Amino acid sequence: MIIRISGDGQYEVAEDVLVRLNAIDDDLEDAVESGDEDRFGIELGRLVSLVREAGMRLPDDHLGASDLILPPEDISLGELAGGLSTDGLIPDWGRPVT
Repeated sequence: MIIRISGDGQYEVAEDVLVRLNAIDDDLEDAVESGDEDRFGIELGRLVSLVREAGMRLPDDHLGASDLILPPEDISLGELAGGLSTDGLIPDWGRPVT
């Protein structure tokens, strides 16, 4: 899976990392719903950091499409308004089916 971090570049991330990304995304959604700007910044930072740490950065000249696009980690809650789907920033891919 290819994930772009706006203003940073693209990262190839293994499918098994999606479960961890989804867990952080759930916490991010909770912060958005409660309007908690501080927690929002923390959770978005965790999300972006995990992509950077677990992913392999692709060369800047890579022209492939991104499966997901994450906002930059310095975006505010207000700036993101309307940017979340019902699944948050990370669709529920990779979630165990129950």
